[in-house]
Amino acid sequence: MMKIKPIITAISIAAVSASVAALAAPADSTRTLPVRTADAMPGLAKKVSLNVQENRSRSDGAAAVQLNTEKAKPVDSMNQLINNKQEASQNAPAPAADNMSAAELTRKDEQADRNDDISEGQAVAAPSDLSSIDSSDPLAFELPESEKRQDFSDDPTIKNIEDKDGKKHTTLNLSNYAKQVNGAVWSPNMKVNSAMTIKMQALLDWNHASPGPIDGGWGMNSKKALVNFQTMKGLPATGKMDQKTWDALVKNIPANKPVLVTYTLTADDINTNFATTPSGSEAKSKMKGLYYQDIKEMLGERFHMDVRYLDKLNKNKKYAVGETITVLNTRDKLNQRINRVVANKADKTLYAYNGDKLVATYPTTVGSDATPSPKGTFKIINKVKMPWYKSTVGEGAQKKVHMIAPGPNNPVGVVWMGLSKPSYGLHGSPVPEGISRQGSAGCVRLTNWDVLEVYANIENGAVVELQ
Repeated sequence: MMKIKPIITAISIAAVSASVAALAAPADSTRTLPVRTADAMPGLAKKVSLNVQENRSRSDGAAAVQLNTEKAKPVDSMNQLINNKQEASQNAPAPAADNMSAAELTRKDEQADRNDDISEGQAVAAPSDLSSIDSSDPLAFELPESEKRQDFSDDPTIKNIEDKDGKKHTTLNLSNYAKQVNGAVWSPNMKVNSAMTIKMQALLDWNHASPGPIDGGWGMNSKKALVNFQTMKGLPATGKMDQKTWDALVKNIPANKPVLVTYTLTADDINTNFATTPSGSEAKSKMKGLYYQDIKEMLGERFHMDVRYLDKLNKNKKYAVGETITVLNTRDKLNQRINRVVANKADKTLYAYNGDKLVATYPTTVGSDATPSPKGTFKIINKVKMPWYKSTVGEGAQKKVHMIAPGPNNPVGVVWMGLSKPSYGLHGSPVPEGISRQGSAGCVRLTNWDVLEVYANIENGAVVELQ
């Protein structure tokens, strides 16, 4: 991601309403959605050894979890899942051709940013009344003539992510696998099974120790989330499951709360604006909105799921109006005041505090080796939902500025929170599965749903520590 300078007017922003037809396929450097085929889900009560890989099968980092039913080593407890280490073996199955290591992912992300031609950028709030802009205000800006007629007041993107109204869930017609997940209960000597893995990820999400996109694999972000949850509850931060940790995970959760639920797709879901995200600032600037690329991407963000796992749960679904799909039952609102956050680059975690109490944690990307974040203590000076992005491309006489419209695939996602340190802020991401794995240009990057939770509970003036 490129360097960001916050330029925020005092006027509230709005969201995109114009419909956009799908554009041409993106260039090679553009984020692409995962292959829409999926392996069969594990059968009822089939318990197998998990070879949990940190490899990613998408350029943005979607989880790849291999279920090895042949030559699998027996695993006697959940502790061994959490401490599972990769072992090279001649008999081990070769990774899929499109899998890549975290290091490869970082290199590809940095290369994609270079290919995307943005040399400098600014997160901005688009004014609804241009006549109210004070031209003497150095923070003011004027939109191109072609964009002045747009009404951004009714875009459903934020509602799709954070509002469950009208999105009723049931437990009718659940598969045997979903029932197994919902009924999973940890015990000290249990064998590893994918149902327990998903339940643990969901419980961490419900307790606001975010594991990022839930994918059925016990990877880097899930391991961090368990350690963070233990820290939040004053337990030894071992990263190992034990009875006290399990009891704390389920303590404030209704016993009958299901992890996987059924959801019936509505006309509003299907009729949401979708469009392929093109590569390059100029092409992006011609878009009326940086919309979701398709309904699966939208549902993945709404239900905090990796798109591959959503696909796996709903194999052969057409995603049509009235069709019932299986999704994750997401967390309730945090409802905790956040007056201090700590972004730790080494931990790749954002810690949210109410006074001295740790109330939530989120996986994050904090800078990169090439563009490290500054260390120090700063403050939130502005908060913007659905920001525009003012992209600068080229240098000297070749320099051009492009205004990129709001949307979940905007370079800063759906939220920008600027810091008192110029050019830096907390913001969302168009690539949720890449969080903790790709680099950034010094800013603090979170998934769109996690940054919305921070936005809802933090105030201007809150302290931000960059470590």
